[in-house]
Amino acid sequence: MSEPTSRGRSAWRLKRLRGADVARLVASWALSFLALLLTAELLPGFTYDSWVPLAVAAAVTGVVGMVVRPVLVQLSALIGWLAVALATLFGQAVIMQLALALVPGAQFDSFWTAVAASWINAAFGTLLAWLMSAGTDESFVVGLLRLPAAEVADRDVDGVVFVQLDGVSFPVMQWALQSGTMPTLRRWVDDGSHEVREWTVQLPCTTPASQQAVLHGTSDGVPAFRWYDRELGRVLVANHPQDAAVIEARASDGRGLLADDGVSISNVFSGDAPRAAMTMSRLEPTRGSRRTRRVVAHFLLRPDGLSRSLYRTLAEVVRERFQAVRQVRLRVYPRVHRSWTFAALRAFSNGLLRDLNTEMVAEEMMRGARSVYVDYVDYDEVAHHAGATRIESLAALTGLDRVLAALEQVAERAPRRYHFVLLSDHGQAQGEPFASRYGTELSELCASLTHSETTGVEGSVEGWGRVDSVLEDIKPTGSDSAGTKATRLVDRRIKPEETADGADLVVLGSGNLGLVYVPGPERLSLEEIEARWPSLVPGLAGHPGIGFVAALGSRGPVVIGEKGRHELVSGVVEGDDPLLPFGDHAAGMLLAATLMGRAPDLYVNSALDAGTLEVGAFEPLVGSHGGLGGWQDRGFLLTPTGFTPTGPLVGGVQVHHHLVGILDSLGHRTSLRRSVP
Repeated sequence: MSEPTSRGRSAWRLKRLRGADVARLVASWALSFLALLLTAELLPGFTYDSWVPLAVAAAVTGVVGMVVRPVLVQLSALIGWLAVALATLFGQAVIMQLALALVPGAQFDSFWTAVAASWINAAFGTLLAWLMSAGTDESFVVGLLRLPAAEVADRDVDGVVFVQLDGVSFPVMQWALQSGTMPTLRRWVDDGSHEVREWTVQLPCTTPASQQAVLHGTSDGVPAFRWYDRELGRVLVANHPQDAAVIEARASDGRGLLADDGVSISNVFSGDAPRAAMTMSRLEPTRGSRRTRRVVAHFLLRPDGLSRSLYRTLAEVVRERFQAVRQVRLRVYPRVHRSWTFAALRAFSNGLLRDLNTEMVAEEMMRGARSVYVDYVDYDEVAHHAGATRIESLAALTGLDRVLAALEQVAERAPRRYHFVLLSDHGQAQGEPFASRYGTELSELCASLTHSETTGVEGSVEGWGRVDSVLEDIKPTGSDSAGTKATRLVDRRIKPEETADGADLVVLGSGNLGLVYVPGPERLSLEEIEARWPSLVPGLAGHPGIGFVAALGSRGPVVIGEKGRHELVSGVVEGDDPLLPFGDHAAGMLLAATLMGRAPDLYVNSALDAGTLEVGAFEPLVGSHGGLGGWQDRGFLLTPTGFTPTGPLVGGVQVHHHLVGILDSLGHRTSLRRSVP
């Protein structure tokens, strides 16, 4: 990111930082003393002779914590998530109890008094720190900057941090840069260190398809976010760990983007990274990640970390409920019901998960990892329920900009130089959901047109996968722990029907893209579907909420609209072209998607309002992605100057080749090239 500094400048910076560290140490001790004094005044079981023992105890508590806390962290990582929870609740109490045992003149009358004192002390400490620093982001960054730097043998090889801002379209990124919403990125662009370009997302416009393409170099075999798999005879959902492992195994050739000492953090797929954390395809059902447990324990065992998580979680829930009520009061349209469940998911993704991702990325940078790929879902999670262009969705980008500013500071101390590459996996389109507007689900419409037994899988499941990734990755090794049971409770809430026993049709929603499958080992042709259910395709194509239906005909893929047909191989159009509202690139993208071996018998795309660019999701979401229409197929790529693509990038596979080219130019992947026969 930055040029190597001279030895003289480094020495000057070291002296300055040492002075700042002393100032922070004194401030921390003063705040700890005040918090301890207030705690002692509130708890009758906490007695002291004078303020002097408390002042000494504040200092001793810090020293004892430096010794005991790492031990608790390692024990928690070894034992499992239950140990993390116990250490979170009682770890600081143990530290305070040990500290006061060393200080005469101050004592607790019981361990439970110590527990109460630790929580009250943490609350007071957080409040005092917040009053003095106007927030907790600064202290979080200070914690990141204290991570030790490792020695690396190949420090002349620059590293790359790939940051995926989930769901951020190119137009939204342009707005964020122009409005000042993301000052760090704006500075990078203004300084000339980075350039931003648009790339065209393949169909389907989903995280699994884009990540498989970007990380593994192929989008084949991923027809949506979830689909009926003919080979397995059940529905696959990309953010379910076992399903993600199956999908990646089909796509991986061992030479993914991260194969050369790369790290995958909080993704669906691993990119063949040797190390991965909270990555769906690596969440094995019999073991969690000791490393993830260690990071979680390290973060939550710090009083500021635990308090920060609680404060931000509560603040995010309150903020979400206020914004949801405001949308109703102002009669914002279109909108969807924003439940308390979504408020909790938003608090998780924009609070704890963001911090865990950032801490893990910082650790890997200080370790000297050659490349890191991390997915931040903050904007995407909010935009699904609030709307892609709404104020609360755009405000999430400001928080992500602060993350980038923090990682930029970490890069200045890392053992190798790092370049930052930012990209989105897709954009989002906005509009009233199909069922809300027309009073029927897509599956119900198909059932009425065919009079057949139909299984519908159209609920929103994307957000729950983030929770699942953390719970699975911190559960204990080889045991069916409470963490596993919690994950299963989540699974029961979100998992669709795994099989299609007894169903004539399986209908799934993936944003504004619908998939209709006829269960069985073989895909039916358009002619076979029309012979079995004569009213199905005309009824779908003629519905006012549907833009087109795509199927595999006798002369190749064909797109059917209400008043016309478009043969994708020959380009012949009869009547009105149903793809005309969706852009010149629509035919090529749909041709590739329809020819995919695991494509559905019918692709169904919602209608597009040419004036507002609004679509109608087949899930209960106001912001959606999956099909064609709006900004969902307009991704962005922000690269260091000199690594900017010279021509248009169409599809995640081309993005993959461009990113691999960046790594090649920096001296990565040489061992991978040598291993090719």
